[in-house]
Amino acid sequence: MPQHPSVALTRFAGRAGDRNDRAMVASAVLADELAARLGVEPVVVGTPEPPLGAHWAAELAAARPALEAMAARYAEVLAAGRRPVTALSRCAVALATLPAVAEHRPGTVVLWFDAHGDVHTPATTGTGYLGGLALSGPIGLWDSGLGAGLPAADAVLVGARDLDPAERALVADGTVRLLGPGADLPGRLAEAVAGRPVYVHLDCDVLAPDEVPTEYRVPGGLTLADLGAAAEVLARGEVVGLEAGEIEATGDPVQDAAHARALADALQPLLDAVAR
Repeated sequence: MPQHPSVALTRFAGRAGDRNDRAMVASAVLADELAARLGVEPVVVGTPEPPLGAHWAAELAAARPALEAMAARYAEVLAAGRRPVTALSRCAVALATLPAVAEHRPGTVVLWFDAHGDVHTPATTGTGYLGGLALSGPIGLWDSGLGAGLPAADAVLVGARDLDPAERALVADGTVRLLGPGADLPGRLAEAVAGRPVYVHLDCDVLAPDEVPTEYRVPGGLTLADLGAAAEVLARGEVVGLEAGEIEATGDPVQDAAHARALADALQPLLDAVAR
């Protein structure tokens, strides 16, 4: 297996707003699959802990040490000119990763593949779920204590279809851009990126139910083939890095490995791009 020293593989193993432990387990399976393809051993950040299922403020306080370690890992990787590839547990880890991307690679377009917008703030969240605030912190809509700096104009929601009214208002007023699922998503992505470098965040619930196991099952999502087609288009330009999470373990190691392999197959064009 060829080795790619320019790629920095990370596994976030800790909790980050978890309501069950299945993503903490699955991040290890996905990291192993990515390591086999990239020839790079993962650095593990955080330690699996019992999920809290608590309000966002309590979840953030509990996750802060691991998230701060993740922010430091990204700052080190990006300052060295390396490209991060990360197996996440939950999407709230982006509170730590995206500010580092914005600082070290300004002008990068962050493509937020997710069934949800995750642009709530503490003032607008109806559920108190930390993951629902995951993108809004980096674009400066609230202060997570982990930094911001990502211009909202450089963040694009991709595949989102389960938005609350406050999130829809941000799309309607142009604060964030939305590329919904449907016809010619690759072409619309190419137009939105316009040749600029990209960083890809993937929540697996952007996929249609039953493509891979996720906590949320939102109809009307992408197929793995759709994801692969989008990855092929994005891989034609510069890929600064990628992070993938919200895939859950099933308790069957054979099935879990198969799901990680199918997801990595769809992401292979991006993996090839970061390894160039």
